[in-house]
Amino acid sequence: MGAAGLWPTARPSLQHVTHPDLMASTALYGSTPFPDPSRADDDGLLAVGGDLSYERLLDAYAHGIFPWYSSPPILWWSPNPRAVLRPGDVRIPRSLAKRLRNGGFMVTFDRAFAEVIRQCAAPRNDDSGTWITTGMQRAYMELHHQGFAHCVEVWREGELVGGLYGVSLGRMFFGESMFSRERDASKIAFVQLCRQLEAWEFNLIDCQLTNDHLVRLGAWEMPRNRFLEELAANRRLPSRVGSWDSHEGTCDDQGTTCGRVVDAQRDWG
Repeated sequence: MGAAGLWPTARPSLQHVTHPDLMASTALYGSTPFPDPSRADDDGLLAVGGDLSYERLLDAYAHGIFPWYSSPPILWWSPNPRAVLRPGDVRIPRSLAKRLRNGGFMVTFDRAFAEVIRQCAAPRNDDSGTWITTGMQRAYMELHHQGFAHCVEVWREGELVGGLYGVSLGRMFFGESMFSRERDASKIAFVQLCRQLEAWEFNLIDCQLTNDHLVRLGAWEMPRNRFLEELAANRRLPSRVGSWDSHEGTCDDQGTTCGRVVDAQRDWG
């Protein structure tokens, strides 16, 4: 599958973003608030500029907005429709179930965030560039230190062979990127994430944009107005803040169990 995995390949090229697109979008300066996400253009572009402070990022995710750009200025997006998945609805193809049982993988949470995001930022086989810039990496590392960004690691014989990272607020997980260094490793990370989130009674995984890989795993398209309604309800729920580090466990049909997590109540509205 290459270094990028499922989520980055879902995002189209930025080459279609033109100067008129940027001029028509809301410019963010300092503490300028985000506009209503329903005002995003047909491609989902909502705003331009601002910064990647963890306060700005948390506000963005709480309202269904995410950053994506390859060079300044920062571009903020809220696509319609939105690719989503209920954790309990993840589909496991027969071949993947066999890999889960017999592949010899071990899955952990929040043990190697810096390495996971670095691997996700590595060039794909079909593209020498990356949208996970050093600035983005620093920003999500800060979110991780604050207890809101998390990763799943997949190991084999002590080597990190796959993983993913994203942001957790309330009972929703916002996926950002995956990588695989071995066949099916990113899918295994995703399946184990779904199992753990289901056990924690999470309501939704935001996959951002649809692609064939995610659809095969159970993702579907939700209209943006409904997604924003779910976000409004989610902002009233406590967030699972802190480390999701788990005991070591092998991959099997029962999934993994995570501990040492702190619940914290905060209204992100």
